[in-house]
Amino acid sequence: MAKAKTPTDLTITPRDQRFGREERYRRWWANGDPYASAFYNALSVTFPKGEGFFIDSVRQFRDGASPRLAREIKSFVQQEVMHTREHVAFNRHVVDQGYDISRLEKRVDDEIALTRGRPPIANLAATMCLEHFTAIIANELIADPRHLAGADQAAADLWRWHAIEEIEHKGVAYDTWLYATRDWSRWRRWKVKAIVMLIVTARFFRGRAQGMLDLLAQDGMTGPGVKWRLFRYAFVRPGMARKILGAWASFFLPGFHPWKHDDRQLIALVDSDYQDARLPRSPAAGQPQAV
Repeated sequence: MAKAKTPTDLTITPRDQRFGREERYRRWWANGDPYASAFYNALSVTFPKGEGFFIDSVRQFRDGASPRLAREIKSFVQQEVMHTREHVAFNRHVVDQGYDISRLEKRVDDEIALTRGRPPIANLAATMCLEHFTAIIANELIADPRHLAGADQAAADLWRWHAIEEIEHKGVAYDTWLYATRDWSRWRRWKVKAIVMLIVTARFFRGRAQGMLDLLAQDGMTGPGVKWRLFRYAFVRPGMARKILGAWASFFLPGFHPWKHDDRQLIALVDSDYQDARLPRSPAAGQPQAV
């Protein structure tokens, strides 16, 4: 079997950074664009409870993992805890601008409720798929500076900080999945992860689109024209959804692993801004078998 592609010299470095505590963001903080602002605001609402779900799902399998993987899980958890804290603060800015995010939060609660009572391996599979989403969005966010051009500085810094850490730990949930399913056949592993990814993708796009439309409606923007402009924002210009399609589809290829595409150079573009916030770094994970 091919080995997983987690780089042996990869380190996961939690950066304890705080953003925007002493300022107030514009209502349309993303370059005055209501669609861009709604996109990031709707995504941010999912993070506090969503990342708590990720932490619980991965931590279930820490016992018995290799020392390296256990250390990476620990650093993954540290990063996600700080992401949760910062998005709670960011979401307060959204509320301060007069938005009601209760319906968006309820959708997140409803999505997480669907996982209750399911086997831990099922929740890990969902986490692995969602971590792939966050990693490929993070890649695109940093690779194309136009996504955050003109944004309020502290908000842009928050999203870039979050993005580099998502790239950095993008293999942890997947390596945990490989460890947890080490006794499965390659076919069973691929079948389960493919089915889960299709379900997760449908729910992800539906949920985030509903959230964006909810926020836009609170700005008095409704109707077919708004839906068309929302589609154009996602798939045409700047086209985040379109640009990540290839990376999303790679998940289904035999032998896929998140680190088959080594994009650490993107981390280096941003990382120096947070040198002073670095916590002790963790060594890389072990090299479990790839599917």
